[in-house]
Amino acid sequence: MFAEDVVTTAPGGMRAEGKAAATQSYGVWFEGFPDARIDLDHVIITDDAAIEQGTFSGTQTGVLHSPDGDVPPTGRSVKAPYMQVLRFRGDKCVSADLMYDRLELLEQLGLVPQAAAS
Repeated sequence: MFAEDVVTTAPGGMRAEGKAAATQSYGVWFEGFPDARIDLDHVIITDDAAIEQGTFSGTQTGVLHSPDGDVPPTGRSVKAPYMQVLRFRGDKCVSADLMYDRLELLEQLGLVPQAAAS
């Protein structure tokens, strides 16, 4: 699905250039969350782009690799909404920009304190 020159981005300064790097960047989620599930709520498709809105969920029983270092398994479950904009050239994805609330994910993993309820 990825073009050889694909570029992907995600919160926290994550950026991957090239098919192998992009495939690896998505693979870290499935390594960290072997039971990962993606539920799509909406998909909008245009001539050369797709926008998807959904929820990522799973339990972190594997190592989660990040630009800030490896996160050992926490055993915690997460449920995180996300949006992603995919751009295509022909039938190949040339860019994928993933957006999610990084702080909320870190809170669910117990890596940062949760905000006090107001």
